[in-house]
Amino acid sequence: MQAAIERGLDVDSFAPRLSFFFDVHVDFFEEIAKFRAARRIWARVMRDRFGAKKPESLKLRTHAQTAGVSLTAQQPYNNVARVALQALAAVLGGTQSLHTNSLDETYALPTEEAVTIALRTQQIVAHETGVANTVDPLGGSYFVEWMTNKLEAEALDYIRRIDDMGGMLSAVEKGYPQREIAGAAYRFQRQIERHEKVMVGLNDFTMAAESSRIPTLKVDEETQRLQCERLAGVKATRDRARVAAALAAVRAAAQGQVNLCPPIIEAAKAYCTEQEVCDVLREVFGTHTDPAEF
Repeated sequence: MQAAIERGLDVDSFAPRLSFFFDVHVDFFEEIAKFRAARRIWARVMRDRFGAKKPESLKLRTHAQTAGVSLTAQQPYNNVARVALQALAAVLGGTQSLHTNSLDETYALPTEEAVTIALRTQQIVAHETGVANTVDPLGGSYFVEWMTNKLEAEALDYIRRIDDMGGMLSAVEKGYPQREIAGAAYRFQRQIERHEKVMVGLNDFTMAAESSRIPTLKVDEETQRLQCERLAGVKATRDRARVAAALAAVRAAAQGQVNLCPPIIEAAKAYCTEQEVCDVLREVFGTHTDPAEF
């Protein structure tokens, strides 16, 4: 938002088109409160910090995906229940769009059967439970309201700390979000190992390893061969001079201060590949490496 405004865009001209992508983890009420807190933060920040006037600019639009990191390889059919509860939490929290993970994604890309179960889970939540018929159905619950207030305050504290560092890019260069994410992952793992948090089938209610064996997807290598052939065909028939000119335009834009989007779009129209465009950007910008202390 800040960067777009600094480039001269009117906040209400683009804010209604922005959307978010949230992960939905296993703590049911916390996840519901997370979505509610996010909507409140967005509305207040848009109004008070960025001066948005349109009601549409204050509405948080979000897609949600059930947490892949919460799936277990042990007793994978337990993942069906996890995904269903996470999907329900996302809907109760107010997501506008939802992706439900498949039970076998800890092993491989999902099978057709696993994808169908994930889809049917979402359809049952949408069409049989009635939870999508009411806006903010848990609003007014003392616990959900308390949790929403708590998460909002803690999120705003993060935002203030990142602002004090000079913004998110500066925070990333300092390794701050990386350390926070790694620290949270470490604490979660320690809770599992100390049995302070139960993961069914992983550290409690376990069974023999044979119970985890399930069908997994095997991708035919012919798919890769055919795709490589198609790519080679495109490269052989495209206008090489146009490709070179398009990539040169991307390089010039990256070296300057102009908008990169138009030359990248033109490069795509010239049938430059994503790798070719990214290679040019890497030449100019280099690649990010986390700070040594992280």
